[in-house]
Amino acid sequence: MRFALIFLFLVPALAPAAVLERQTWVVDGVTREALVHVPDKMASGGAPLIFAFHGHGGSMQQASRSFPLHEKWPAAIVVYPQGLPTAGQLTDPKGERAGWQGRAGDQGDRDLKFFDTMLAGLRQQHPVDARRIYATGHSNGGGFTYLLWAERGEVFAAVAPSSAVLGGRGFQRLKPKPVLHIASPQDELVKFSWQQRMLDQVLKLNGCGPLQPGTMGATAYPSKSGNDVVVYLHTGGHKYPGDTAPELIVKFFQAHPER
Repeated sequence: MRFALIFLFLVPALAPAAVLERQTWVVDGVTREALVHVPDKMASGGAPLIFAFHGHGGSMQQASRSFPLHEKWPAAIVVYPQGLPTAGQLTDPKGERAGWQGRAGDQGDRDLKFFDTMLAGLRQQHPVDARRIYATGHSNGGGFTYLLWAERGEVFAAVAPSSAVLGGRGFQRLKPKPVLHIASPQDELVKFSWQQRMLDQVLKLNGCGPLQPGTMGATAYPSKSGNDVVVYLHTGGHKYPGDTAPELIVKFFQAHPER
């Protein structure tokens, strides 16, 4: 009996896994879906809201595992949307795998409309803190995050794209916004030289200092206007740094409500 009691004492209680709900919306006659984490308790001022977009060829299930933001910030509503088959700008020219529009006007703006529909629906369902709405994504999902900043920038308090640039002339529509950009100098798909040019423009837009391209880890570029930029450089190439990025993203978002 004594042995049994000691055994029970040494086994830790396991916390229940966070539940992700599958939600659907109809956009222009097409059923769209996402996995959604809803906090058990909502803050009195409403819950923060994060949209997390998978890369080209990914899925909402994969995104929820790769960027487990709902585990890092359980008090936030976290949405992992599912893309549709999309011709990639760098891979998959036939559009056999899921992704997101790369520019305003592509595919009839189906993904921008999807975002608008999700946001409206979630605001009807739950108390959302309008000062704490965020977007993040990797690769093609990071590009869509930049596109959301350009086309729906008034909605967001901050954004966190990874391994991404904004295509076309979308940069002209950006207005200053806190940004965490995740990149790797070894990225051979979305070349670091492309991302570096993007970051040079973002830092100038936000009134921050010049990029330090050789500084690994997280480098902060403060802005007098409060639109800070953080650049996180890692050595993993195009692979998403899932061991460090989710916690860094959550801390950045928590530090940057809408001013």
